[in-house]
Amino acid sequence: MTDRPFPSVFVSHGAPTIALQDSPLTAFLKGLGESLGRPDAVVCVSAHWETDAPSVLGAARPETIHDFYGFPEPLYRLRYPAPGAPDLARRVVKLLADHDIPCAVSAGRGLDHGAWIPLMLMYPKANVQVTQLSIQPDGGPAAHLALGRALVPLRKDGVVVLASGGAVHNLRHFRPGSPEVPDWARRFDDWLADAVEAGDSEALVHYRARSADGAMAHPREEHFLPLLVALGAGGEAAKGRTLHRGFMDGGLSTAAFAFE
Repeated sequence: MTDRPFPSVFVSHGAPTIALQDSPLTAFLKGLGESLGRPDAVVCVSAHWETDAPSVLGAARPETIHDFYGFPEPLYRLRYPAPGAPDLARRVVKLLADHDIPCAVSAGRGLDHGAWIPLMLMYPKANVQVTQLSIQPDGGPAAHLALGRALVPLRKDGVVVLASGGAVHNLRHFRPGSPEVPDWARRFDDWLADAVEAGDSEALVHYRARSADGAMAHPREEHFLPLLVALGAGGEAAKGRTLHRGFMDGGLSTAAFAFE
């Protein structure tokens, strides 16, 4: 138990190579673990675990999944041997059931790179229990806001809800090493930060209608949906606080926000 609940947090995880590089995003994630403090456990919601219905990781020792291709060989040698959180996974199932959201436990799956790479930078000793909750791209933003709101009680019990995706994620504009950021990407990133800080959940749920650049920033929604989970987990009237802004590799945003 903690005197003050942890915030829920959304991070843009960038490219997998941040695990090997020194960059502003790497430095931010290392500092984020220090600023948050060590929680009892983490529920990570990554853009890279998609299921038809919610599923939560129940493994006692989750494997490290290298779910990427064509990157430097040293990336594939990295492991993040954090303990799993089977009891927490069962509690997540109960909390979602209390909100009429069915959820299954997946015992065999490990942590994908959207989970273990940020966590490796935040908690490099791998001494925090971790479970992971899947996203459902066909469910849309409103369903993920509801998913997050079901998780609010966890924050009072020493648990960090860590959502990992991308504030701007259009891989057609991925340019490794390029400092040139498309205008539409900057516009959406600015719009997003304003909506988050205003706590405008209605605008965020309907971001494609409210922002002229929403569809360009997210041709698919899988990297945006974790942000809605973090917003929901912040509480009914949560407002966001900007933790980090920037871009890498052309149009990949590295924005991060806390909600409480």
